[in-house]
Amino acid sequence: MKYIDEYRDATVARALLGEITRRVTRPWVLMEICGGQTHTLMRYGIDELLPPQIELVHGPGCPVCVTPLEIIDKAIAIASLPNVTLVSYGDMLRVPGSHSDLYHVKAGGGDVRVAYSPMEALKIARSNPERRVVFLGIGFETTAPANAMAVWQGAREGLKNFSMLASQVLVPPAIRMLLESPQHRVQGFIAPGHVCTVMGYEEYAELSRVFHVPMVVGGFEPVDLLEAISMLVAQLEGGRAEVENQYVRSVAREGNHPAQEIMARVFEVCDRKWRGLGLIPRSGLKLRAEFAAFDAERVFDIAAEDVEEPAECISAQVLQGLKKPLDCPAFGGRCTPARPLGAPMVSAEGACAAYYQYRRHAAGRL
Repeated sequence: MKYIDEYRDATVARALLGEITRRVTRPWVLMEICGGQTHTLMRYGIDELLPPQIELVHGPGCPVCVTPLEIIDKAIAIASLPNVTLVSYGDMLRVPGSHSDLYHVKAGGGDVRVAYSPMEALKIARSNPERRVVFLGIGFETTAPANAMAVWQGAREGLKNFSMLASQVLVPPAIRMLLESPQHRVQGFIAPGHVCTVMGYEEYAELSRVFHVPMVVGGFEPVDLLEAISMLVAQLEGGRAEVENQYVRSVAREGNHPAQEIMARVFEVCDRKWRGLGLIPRSGLKLRAEFAAFDAERVFDIAAEDVEEPAECISAQVLQGLKKPLDCPAFGGRCTPARPLGAPMVSAEGACAAYYQYRRHAAGRL
């Protein structure tokens, strides 16, 4: 546990809490972008330990949560076809589409398999040349390089039975959308460490400058997040708005150039719909035309109608930091991880799932 335990050190955490408490003089609303950060905050009760002037709200940083219903419906339709194997990350199986989910397709006899890497889907395609193998490639910039490499490798090998149903999204345009909304009340951001490991944080510097909002690239352990919050409070109390990097052990300003290069070779920027947030211009990635043979949307040509979230689900407001999971009347009753109304309750990085795991008893939600 070397290099991990030190970021969970209680003495250091208490010192950072004391520093934040001494420094803060006004109410501030801070948003963490990444769902992994949300779970750390809930697991260790950091939001409850902070001084009352600081409110933490949760952003759209869960890739499973923002994958649109239309993509889920297309995945369900493809997985239901004969002679098709659909490979997905495990979280996606219970994410509700408009009428069903991939778990029910699998239970009904569909060949739906769980993988931890798109390279596993390539192995399945190589071993089963008689089947059409489709990888459901979702995620932010974090997963894009591996997904791009799988397509590039499949093209290099000339695999005729492999394709990808891609739903890649980009974080900075979503932050811009939040900041341009007249409803937004966020005054500082903890930027997503894993995304910035790939992409760097130059785009965040532009957002910080344009909207005069401080941003700190943060890690995922308790000390990481407390230090990032302390850095944000120092900027806010000092009237500054710039980008700082707390997660220096992983993130460089310019990011990971080889990862960026394979992304650019395989993907191009496009408009993309986000679940609960709607269409965000230039917020996604799609396969370039030269990889059309590996684009499952083109290979299977399955249309999907625009569909809306269940009216009872407030996940769109949760993802924008306007409400919290406990504000939802359905939370822990009509909406649970076993029977979710929305994706944030089923995803391992979803805010609703974090509250369900760590807060439902304290809040009287059984």
